[in-house]
This record gives sequence, structure tokens and C-alpha cells, in this order.
Amino acid sequence: MSRSHHHREVHRSERVGWLRAAVLGANDGIVSVAGLVVGIAASGAPASTVLATGVAGTVAGAMSMAAGEYVSVKSQADTEHADLAVERHELATEPHAELQELAAIYRHRGLSPELAQQVAEQLTAHDALGAHARDELGITEELRARPLQAAMASAAAFIAGAGLPVLTTLVAPHAHVAQITTASTLVGLCITGALAARAGGAPMARGAMRVMFWGALAMGAAAAIGRLFDTAL
Repeated sequence: MSRSHHHREVHRSERVGWLRAAVLGANDGIVSVAGLVVGIAASGAPASTVLATGVAGTVAGAMSMAAGEYVSVKSQADTEHADLAVERHELATEPHAELQELAAIYRHRGLSPELAQQVAEQLTAHDALGAHARDELGITEELRARPLQAAMASAAAFIAGAGLPVLTTLVAPHAHVAQITTASTLVGLCITGALAARAGGAPMARGAMRVMFWGALAMGAAAAIGRLFDTAL
């Protein structure tokens, strides 16, 4: 007795939209706000100034990330909509030419001319615009641009990442804020880099090391700039 199994494969490419925004937001939140905290602390500023700088950097950075991500992804979405409008017009005015264009795509992918024509006709009858969007333009539902989702993921991740250096300024002794923030930042980057690599199917160690490397450079540069403007009496 045969039994049918309903099997749904989960591919990592389905996460690419929100994952990219979340990883970028978290890493930017950790590095940029930690850089502000380390730089201001290294200058000899009082603890209240260091904390205020971290909080202000968190708010401004989250809004900037959300706006930048929204505008960027919205531009991609607008391009997709424009391309779909062109295809919709061509399907209405030149259906035969569009059918042959679709058949040619399948021939180039290895189907015989007869099978390519049959596949093109059946897909056109089922959903002509969907077939052209997927196979001619490379637009799929999983990879469609989603501006609002990307903006929210980026802003939320930025705030979560920035929470680490801001928390450090609250609990660390003021004399050692720069050193402790740098250490905690590198640990945080190691974790986010590893998690992002795992979610994307890449080696975790490699993902952790590359974000830690750039984070260490950012912390060193911030501390150097802070010492140039030393305000300690």
C-alpha cells in the first residue's frame, strides 16, 4: 500500500531578505555604538556623557538603518514592479512573441524544442506573468523585495546589538569602560557572526572571525580618535 508523503524543503535562500538586514543591523549596532562609547570614554569624558552618547547613537542609528534599508529595498521593489508592468503589457499586446520567448528560455536550459514549447504553453495557460517573472526576470515570491520587513528587521537588530555597549557603560567601572566595552563588543560580534553564518549555512568559525576582525579595527580607531581629544584634567 503506497503512502504519499508531504515534504516541504526549507532553503536558506528564503531567509536572505530579512537575514541580510538583521545581520547588518546587529553588527552595525554593536560596532558603531561601541565605537562611540569607546571613543568618548577614551577622551576622558564623564560617565554621564558616555552613557548619553551611547543612547543617542542607538536611537539615531536605528532610525538611520531603518530609513536606509527601506529606501534601498523600496528602490529594488520599484524596479521589480516596473519590470512586471512591462511584461504585463507585452503579454497583452504580443502574446505569441512572449510565448516563443519563454520556450526559448527552456530550450537554452536543456529541454528539447517540442518539450520546451509544451512547457511554455502550459505555464502560460496557468500563469503567464508568473512564468515570465520567474524564468525571464528572476523574480520569485521568496526573493521579492520587502521594504518594510527589511527596515523593521534592520532597526530591531541595530537596537539589540547596540544594547550591549550601552549596558556596558551602565555596569562597568568608568575608568575601564573603554577596555570592557571593547572586550564585550568582540564577544558579541563573535556570537552574531557565528549565528549569522549558521543561519546562512556557512562555517561558523569563519563568520565569527571576520566580524571580530573588523570590529577590532573599529574599536582601535575609535580609541585612537578619542585620545586625540583627551579632555581629562
